[in-house]
Amino acid sequence: MGIHKFFTSLNDLERIIRAPGRFKFEDHNVAAHSWKVSQYAMFFATIEEQAGKEIDWKSLYEKTINHDFAEVFIGDIKTPVKHSSPELKEMLARVEEGMMEKFILSEIPEEFQQIFFDRMKEGKDETTEGRLLEFADKLDQFYESFAELKRGNKDPEFVIMYRTALRKLLDLPLNASVSYFKDTILDDVISEDTVIDVREITKEVLES
Repeated sequence: MGIHKFFTSLNDLERIIRAPGRFKFEDHNVAAHSWKVSQYAMFFATIEEQAGKEIDWKSLYEKTINHDFAEVFIGDIKTPVKHSSPELKEMLARVEEGMMEKFILSEIPEEFQQIFFDRMKEGKDETTEGRLLEFADKLDQFYESFAELKRGNKDPEFVIMYRTALRKLLDLPLNASVSYFKDTILDDVISEDTVIDVREITKEVLES
């Protein structure tokens, strides 16, 4: 048994397309998503650190880079489906956890297994790093849906994705990050020319 199987499985993440089954001007895969999430998290961790929070950078990078690896087993489940009920969300989490455990035990060298168990567990928790992962994950959903709306994709799913991601971003308990996103980034977003009126959608969410 060697690490070879894990390395080759990373290629599979490049072939898993996010938001499957919908028309999109641009497809995004899970591997690219994980990289973008790590970049977003790095920036907003810097914002939080400058505001006085202590950041465990090693934990942050491990959480963000690995957070969607389990999708190599079950693919990308559409957000509305995944969150349609707490029971379904919990069941999917158990399936992912079980398949991840089986993979580690069968494919990861024994001397590294405990390290992988720690790195591959659910990263969204109540730590600052877990919150930053959640923030960065939603930010990528926000930008992916924004890109579709900007180009005129009239699939209502992307309006729902945009609204959902924006609400979640504004509600997360990361005061410095939320303030920067709301006061700086969001101003830039709504100043762009878009085919669908993103400014109006954003205003509705902010006022709700």
